[in-house]
Amino acid sequence: MQLNRSVTAVITGGASGLGEATARELAAAGVRIAIFDRDKERGEKVAAEIDGIYCEVDVTDEKSVIDGFAKARAALGQERILVNCAGTGIAIKTASRKKDSSEITPHPTEHFDRIIQINLVGTFRCLAKSAAGMLSLEPVTEDGERGVIINTGSVAAEDGQIGQAAYSASKGGIVGMTLPIARDLSRDGVRCMTILPGLFNTPLLAAAPDEVKQKLGAQVPFPARLGHPYEYAKLARHICENSMLNGEVIRLDGAIRMAPR
Repeated sequence: MQLNRSVTAVITGGASGLGEATARELAAAGVRIAIFDRDKERGEKVAAEIDGIYCEVDVTDEKSVIDGFAKARAALGQERILVNCAGTGIAIKTASRKKDSSEITPHPTEHFDRIIQINLVGTFRCLAKSAAGMLSLEPVTEDGERGVIINTGSVAAEDGQIGQAAYSASKGGIVGMTLPIARDLSRDGVRCMTILPGLFNTPLLAAAPDEVKQKLGAQVPFPARLGHPYEYAKLARHICENSMLNGEVIRLDGAIRMAPR
């Protein structure tokens, strides 16, 4: 797909981290951008800087997502690109003993469900609605391409660490649905891809001291550092531009394989 001002993209989680970097990268290519995020102040700031629009959206809320797409499409037209970056994580063991106590507690189901609702169900909620809109468009290539969906998983989908049962399950679900979704939409010219970032310098690590970030980065075989959000953004852009990339999951991790802890 050729990127220019006739193309609109929706970026969930676009106010910061990987989503912000992707919004800026696609905007630099001429794409019109709608940012979906809960952070109104930051979202409006980024949108203003890239001549896009901000939509206050909670991906766990059906009405919020519907209203977000309605606002984005009224302002910029039907999107041909959706990049799902909204997500979060927790670290809780499946069952654990309290320190200095004989009490044993199971992983609270409500915390597990919250992560699934945000990362997995939220991703699907947005992509299903976006795909339905894309199917209404005319193709833009001789192959019949109408649009592309890019989801954000994590290397934890394949080598989750201690305490990451909920997070790994949510990201593993994204991996598992990538190919079926690509097959569902293939006859209508809509592609679906997933990127699995490794250790990236995003807001999830923002509170960590520099020493901790350096130690984490040193675990990466090469380059031995944390990934930069713009490196994710450049891959997302390439996926948009390369129509043969479809139904695949790409690790973006410097060859790291996560240890148990």
